[in-house]
Amino acid sequence: MDLQSVLADLVGGNLVILLLAAFVILCILLGVRVVPQSEKYVVERFGRLHSVLGPGLNLIVPFLDRVAHKVSVLERQLPTASQDAITSDNVLVQVETSVFYRILEPEKTVYRIRDVDAAISTTVAGIVRAQIGMMELDEVQSNRAELISTIKGSVEDAVDDWGIEVTRAEILDVNLDQATREAMLQQLNAERARRANVTEAEGKKRAVELSADAELYAAEQVAKARRISAEAEAFATEVVAKAIAEHGIEAAQYQVALKQVEALTVVGQGSGKQTVIVPANALEAFGDAFKMLKGRG
Repeated sequence: MDLQSVLADLVGGNLVILLLAAFVILCILLGVRVVPQSEKYVVERFGRLHSVLGPGLNLIVPFLDRVAHKVSVLERQLPTASQDAITSDNVLVQVETSVFYRILEPEKTVYRIRDVDAAISTTVAGIVRAQIGMMELDEVQSNRAELISTIKGSVEDAVDDWGIEVTRAEILDVNLDQATREAMLQQLNAERARRANVTEAEGKKRAVELSADAELYAAEQVAKARRISAEAEAFATEVVAKAIAEHGIEAAQYQVALKQVEALTVVGQGSGKQTVIVPANALEAFGDAFKMLKGRG
């Protein structure tokens, strides 16, 4: 065997080894798949769905299996959409919505729907119009949280067959046309004026009630004072009557004389009085009083 034949055999053997090594490396490259945490791989075999690869190291059959789709499972936000809707009281509103979703089952998403974002946007628009059409404008404005919850639930039911989870649905704004805005502003101003008139009327009513209460309280106090005075007079009369009953006419005469003395004393104490006019029987009144007083002593 000459040198040329030996070299040819060596080259041929090395080539086979190199080819085998290359084939093994290719099989490893084709058969080993490292999937990121944020993705899932859809594997097809002969054009049909075979499996879904989760995050981490995965093995597939080289030349038979292939990764047909790489699907992100991160939460996505649809672009803000605006659609017109008519409320049950025939008011045209423009609703701005935003939807957040994520893909849970990529094998359903890639084989059942072509454009996920467009499909969800269309579904949301239809559901928003249907829900707002069953509500009046005031309900749309005041029950926005309830409306959002209803829309979210309806969208979830609609996209369930697509392997999608709707995480959030938001109504960003509800816009009205200019004519409706002006009408609502007039209504708001009228309501404010009505409330102001009611408040003023209630204030006047309360003032009248307080004034009446004050007058009633004053009348009660006057009546109370009169009642106390009457009771005092009745008590004095009772005392005098008792004294008369016990001591006879002398007690009555003593009381009359005493009153005459008190009246003359008051007259004498008046301001600017230089001269005091005394009745003719004044001295007799003093005398009778002292006599009775002495007699009682």
